[in-house]
Amino acid sequence: MSTLEQARWFSEQVQPHEPALRAYLSKRFPALPDHDDLVQETYVRTLRAHQGGRVPCARAFLFTTARNAAIDLFRRRRGHAHEELSEFTVLPLIDEAPGGAESAEREQRLEVLLEAILALPERCRQVMMLRHLDGLAYKEIGARLGISPETVKVHMIKGVKDCTRFFRQRGLLGEAGQSVRIAS
Repeated sequence: MSTLEQARWFSEQVQPHEPALRAYLSKRFPALPDHDDLVQETYVRTLRAHQGGRVPCARAFLFTTARNAAIDLFRRRRGHAHEELSEFTVLPLIDEAPGGAESAEREQRLEVLLEAILALPERCRQVMMLRHLDGLAYKEIGARLGISPETVKVHMIKGVKDCTRFFRQRGLLGEAGQSVRIAS
């Protein structure tokens, strides 16, 4: 495919979806400030896939690729330190510093954790991501979202409860909150 044909395909099939793509990223991943970078990474991945003939529907591929790029960015940023919640302990789903054999299991656990967070209601998800991705304090989260620190705390408690329920429903937590090992 020539460069001109690819440019025409991009301008007709991909670029018109940019406003919707940006809105999707802002709503679905509010704690990730790099939406411009995500859009560019999405475009690069989409163009590469199109060159390989793997893009049957540009819009669907674009949004799926953007989601995957955001998840990849989330994974790269996961090394931030966390404070424990006042009334709850951090879920024992992800262990600290896994060895080589535990890397695949840790990756699976992170996928499930991300799935649980993405299943939360929008405001609760925003609070959880700002707290655990960006490491913001309750006051900072409240200021950024225009809510009180007490409301932030309520969302954090709801997020932990909902995530715990999510893990139990999938057999990843026992009744007493013990983590269940995921098969590698």
